[in-house]
Amino acid sequence: MRETALDPFTAQSQTETAEIDVIAAQALTEPQALAWDKMGGLMPVVVQDSDTLQVLMLGYMNHSALLETFRTGLLTFYSRSRQRLWTKGETTGHNLQLVELTPDCDNDCLLATVKPAGPVCHRHTTSCFGSQDAPGLGLLARLVQVIQHRQHTRPSDSYTVELMNAGTNRIAQKIGEEGVEVALAAVAQSANELNNEIADLIYHLLVMLCHKEIPFSDCLEIMRQRLQDYAHKG
Repeated sequence: MRETALDPFTAQSQTETAEIDVIAAQALTEPQALAWDKMGGLMPVVVQDSDTLQVLMLGYMNHSALLETFRTGLLTFYSRSRQRLWTKGETTGHNLQLVELTPDCDNDCLLATVKPAGPVCHRHTTSCFGSQDAPGLGLLARLVQVIQHRQHTRPSDSYTVELMNAGTNRIAQKIGEEGVEVALAAVAQSANELNNEIADLIYHLLVMLCHKEIPFSDCLEIMRQRLQDYAHKG
């Protein structure tokens, strides 16, 4: 599996965006829904990538910023230094499209899940917290975005496009071959070789999901349900 490098935000822009839950939005904008008085009319907002779940930044909203966020669908904050509303990305274009806004258990902090249009930090990094992009299991969501981008743009030198052009049977064949290689590596090769074969298998499985236009989240939901079932069984 060899692919050319890709800006993750270019890939992410190809994915479908979610609509804001209007009923939930209306409930949050009610004056007594949130504990605005605890911080003098401001509400801290933790911002998280809706796909990779990476924490991106921390900002503050007042009630007007909350209303503007729901009006535009773009995350808007209150700038304490400039004493005005500001929409993230208003100068760079790296805005944050709101997916969901959830209050914490005390209603004095919000979690905003978003689809970022570019690097969030002024240092041109994905997150204001460290320099990594999509750490941990978030890397799988980023890989799905890259595969989807190849699928939409069809670059001629892309192995992903070559597989998708060959069709379902060819992708299925590759999954079978990679599965056998994983099994052989587990029995007779080193941990590093096994890790490489597992990485190849995961990639080809994700290509199949994208080719069949099945959201990765559907598979995760099945796994979540199974995990709940196992937990209930003890």
